[in-house]
Amino acid sequence: MSHKITGNMEVIGADGVHVGTVDRVEDGRIKLKKSDSFGHHEGHHHYIEMGFVAGVEGDKVRLSANADIAVTLEEEKSGRPVDL
Repeated sequence: MSHKITGNMEVIGADGVHVGTVDRVEDGRIKLKKSDSFGHHEGHHHYIEMGFVAGVEGDKVRLSANADIAVTLEEEKSGRPVDL
């Protein structure tokens, strides 16, 4: 499915709420643009594991979790969860 995900696609939670915008797919994870990342801990890139992607619908990447849960799943470059 990662081949369907391209830069500038919107990432939304299962509830349809905006989570971020795709920068690119890197190392099997979605790298979000640091200028558009939902929630906390802004100012650098966050990553979402491909396993949390439920599907690609047009220009949107839908996650299997609601947006408020998805931000707790985001990781920093190291693969460490983001401290909220």
